[in-house]
Order: sequence, then C-alpha cells, then structure tokens
Amino acid sequence: MKQKRWILVALDIAVIPLALLLANFFRAGIADPAAVVWENWQLSITLMVIGAMLSLFLGLPRIRLNGFETNGVHLACLYAVLIALVGASLNSIAAQAHPWSTFVNFGLIVFIGVVGSRVLLRQVLLGILSRRHPRTAVVIYGAGRTGIQLANALRHDAFLVPVGFVDDNPALRRVYVSGMPVWSPIDLPRVIREKSVTKVLLAMPSLSAVKRSRIHRQLDPLGVDVQALPSFAQLTGEEPLPAKLAPVSPSDFLQRKSFQSDMSLARPTFAGRTVMVTGAGGSIGSELCRQLLALRPRRLVMVDSSELALYSIDMELRGINTGVELVPVLGSVTDESLCRAVMVGNGVEILLHAAAYKHVPLVETNPLAGLRNNVLGTKALAEAARDAGVERFILVSSDKAVRPANVMGASKRLSELIVQDMATRPGPLFSMVRFGNVLGSSGSVIPLFQDQIANGGPVTLTHEAVTRYFMTIDEAARLLLISCALTSGGDVFVLDMGKPVAIIDLARQMIEAAGYTVRDAAHPEGEIEIVVTGLRPGEKLHEELLIGEGRMLTEHAKITRARESSLSEIEVATFLRDLRDAIETNDTEAARAVLSRWVEGSMGSTSQRHA
Repeated sequence: MKQKRWILVALDIAVIPLALLLANFFRAGIADPAAVVWENWQLSITLMVIGAMLSLFLGLPRIRLNGFETNGVHLACLYAVLIALVGASLNSIAAQAHPWSTFVNFGLIVFIGVVGSRVLLRQVLLGILSRRHPRTAVVIYGAGRTGIQLANALRHDAFLVPVGFVDDNPALRRVYVSGMPVWSPIDLPRVIREKSVTKVLLAMPSLSAVKRSRIHRQLDPLGVDVQALPSFAQLTGEEPLPAKLAPVSPSDFLQRKSFQSDMSLARPTFAGRTVMVTGAGGSIGSELCRQLLALRPRRLVMVDSSELALYSIDMELRGINTGVELVPVLGSVTDESLCRAVMVGNGVEILLHAAAYKHVPLVETNPLAGLRNNVLGTKALAEAARDAGVERFILVSSDKAVRPANVMGASKRLSELIVQDMATRPGPLFSMVRFGNVLGSSGSVIPLFQDQIANGGPVTLTHEAVTRYFMTIDEAARLLLISCALTSGGDVFVLDMGKPVAIIDLARQMIEAAGYTVRDAAHPEGEIEIVVTGLRPGEKLHEELLIGEGRMLTEHAKITRARESSLSEIEVATFLRDLRDAIETNDTEAARAVLSRWVEGSMGSTSQRHA
C-alpha cells in the first residue's frame, strides 16, 4: 500500500514540469524547449515539492484506482486549482514574465494529467490481470438504481466486465445509462452472440421471486448463466454467489395475493382477558402469541413441553411486550392435573390448543406417542378446561384430519370428535379451526427445499402430482383468533386457503428464484435436479378441507362454518377407552384398529389414494 501511495504521489508531481512546458507552448509556442525548462527549473522544483505535500494532504494517493469516480475527480480538480494558484503567486513574487493565462492553462493540464495518469495506470493493471484471468462479459438485466450501482462496481472488476443493460422499460430504449447502452429483452440473443456474453445478472431487488423466475425461464434457452443479485453491497462481499441471492419470502409462492385480516372483530374478545396458548413455542403457537400481544390481553399463559422453544418465545415477547403479563409454563398437555392447576391459578378464560405432534412421517413411525399426545392430550386439556371454568376452547386442527391416510391425520380427526362431543355439554364454548399447510413453519416444504437448494440439490419430491393447500403463518394466526371471537360453540371453522399448489411447480419456482436452472430430460445442462422419491407411508396426493358438503358463511369472508356429523358421547367414550388401553399396553396394532373403526377413510386407504 505504501509503495502504491508513493507511485501515485510521483505521478501527481511528475505532471507539473510537463504542464508548465505545455502551458508556455499553448500561449506563445516554443522555439527552444530546453531554454524554457532551464528558465523555469526553480519554479518547477518548488511547485513539485508543494504539489507532493498537497497530494498527500488532500488524500489523492489513498483513493482506490477502481473507485476513482466523482469524489476523486473533485479532489484532482481542487489539487490542480491550488497548484495553479501557488504557481501564479510565486510567478508574481519573483516578477517573472509569465502572464496569468499561462497558469490557467497550467491548471487545466495538471488536472488532465492527474486524472489521465490514474486512468492509464488502471487500464494497464486491468490488462495485466485480464491476460492472467480472462474477463467474463456480462449483461445487467435492470437499468435502475441497483443496476447502475452494479455496473459501477463491475466496470473495473478483474473478472467481470459489463457490456450493457437490458430493461423492459420502453423509455430506456436507445439510451445510454452509466456510459453503456440499454437494450430490449428481444435484442438479447443478438447481444449475447455479438458481445460473447456468458452471464446475465438480474439487478431488480424489488421484483418478486415469481416474476424473477419468469425472467429466468425466458433467459434459460439463450445458454447463459443467470444469477439474481439483490444489491451492489452484497455482490461485492466475500460470500459465495448463492449466498448473495435475495431472501425468499414464503408468500412469494402462494400463487395468490396474501392478505391481512382486520383484527377489530377479535379485539373485544381478547382485550383485558387471560389467554392460554398450548404449543406456544411451535410455529403456529408462537405466532398466535405474537398476534395476541397486539390485542392487549391482561395475561398470556404460554405452555410448551420444549424448554428451548418456550424459552425462545418467552424472551422474544418480553423484548416487545406492551404491558401484557407473560406466564411461561413448561409441561405437557397430557398432564391433566398440571393443566387444571395452571388454568385455575391464572384464571384462564380463553384457551387456544395448538400443541400437537404434526410431522406425518415421525408420527407414522411413532404412532403410540403421537396418539397419546394428540388425542389423549386434547381430552385431558378439554376436561381440565371445563373443570377450570374456561369460557372458550379452540382446537387448532388440520386438513389432514379429513379422511386421513396416516396416523397423524387420524389423531387430529379424533381430537376434533372429542371437541365436538365436549361442545354438546354445559361449560366452555368448544370449537375447532381447520386449515392446511403453513408456509415456512418448521418441517414444512419451503425450508426443506431451501436447504436442499443451498446444498446444491437435488430437491426431493415424493410424487409429481402432489398438491397442498398453503397459507402464511400470519394469515393463519389472524384468522384463528377471529374464529375464536366468532364461535358460538360446536363450530367447525374452515379457513379459505385458496387453490391447492402443485409441489413440483413450487420446487421449480424456488430453484429458479435462487438463480439456478432445473436439470431434467429437456435441460440436461441444468444445475439442480428434482428427484421423485415416492410417496411416504401415510402420505396422500391431495388434501381436503371438508368432510361433508355443507359450508356456511360467517362475518369474515375467509372463514366458513362446515356442517359435519359427529359421534355420540358413548361412541367417543368407547374409542377413548380402547385407545387408552392400546397405548398403555404398547399395542400398536390395537391402536391402528381403533383408528380404522372410528375415523372415516382412515388407514383402510392406500397411501396413494386420491382423497
């Protein structure tokens, strides 16, 4: 660095005698250059000494060669003006014959020399580097502010050289931006061929992932490497290129517009009340807790069996709390006496039951644990709620409870039947809310695909035809709280999930949104492959939200009430007795027999049935 600094100082002072010679030439011509140099040697040496001090004082040598832009030009101009004023002043003091016009020319030549020497030195260094490492020609897609920043950053890069912009905006056609042409997307094939372009950089950070994927698909047949770069700052960092990709928001893949529900319907129900959330450390439970803070309950009781999950949500909420009393409780919903004591001790008025084992493959291989937690836990919690005088009890259910083909779905259906049975008796208003997959939740498909893409693939898919309903965690939590406010007891609320999403399309969109190409039979040169692994035990191709056909509207457009049959109190007591016996004796086959007998569509269907 010190060597570079002194080289630049030497360049700054070397232009001074040359500028003085040329200034005299431009004024009157020079018959004998040697005589002019001899006449001005004292002035030249003095100005060179002062010039060296000025260069160091102004910091000209500290300016990076690849960053010599506006600021560097301004400093070079100031340097030239000051050295010209010093020269004119010394000329007057020494009573020499140079007119002021000589030093005007002198200052201009010094300015040109300082800037030009740096440009020349930069080009020489880039030429040396380019011979060692040939530079890659790139086109920047997007001529906005980010694109211009990216172009300025890459213009002097040792490995990438921008040759122009591509932009959809017709107003930018045949216009030069940052010294480079702007082409229409339809000109890209010609530009790639003529300019030997091998890479296209998408510089549109405000563009949604889906639109970015569409552009990626349009560019894919052109045979160039396409990378989505969110910002100039990230591009110039040291992390690998995939790490610089714009973060993917799960809502980008909903294939519909996300919505935010007005919480005015729910606020009177929760304000100033004591609310208990089970599974408070989970994906849905934690979001319910966050949303509840905005509704200002008097006390929020958070129950979870995971110490880490409970600690995390407790610490998070304490950092943003607005006066709500927070009560973390470490324990299981299967512990009826503990749950009753917590409800009575805290005066719980509203209970939101989100605690459940929800991962289909794990519950399928651990059926007794899943049934104990999901079914017997719901029964224990419901009985404790009735004994404690809770006013409202809401079960968070799942679309997998509808004609389930797996143990997890069957356990959720039995939980629904328990809640429906409890709703027929005096006491709390028991209801349930049924919805599909939550985007971005733990164990859901989007985080899984993100990890697989980050590791270079492959992205695994169980079946080409699999579809699922999706909504964001925020949407689900808000609608669930509104449903609690709307309940009159015995309700089966079903949330509007929009249209089901094809998982293979989701996988393709996520790969392309990450700046990669899909490798398949049609595109063997692609980067990440989608591998079909086959349906897992208990997995269905398609999920449903309704058991029956009836559905009634509610005060909220995204919430409906389903008309569904239920079991009698005796039937519920019978399956609970049989299930409890099977669990206590560790009899998995007996437990599965209970599910086959009491849950419609359960276990008797093959894993590939269309539900």
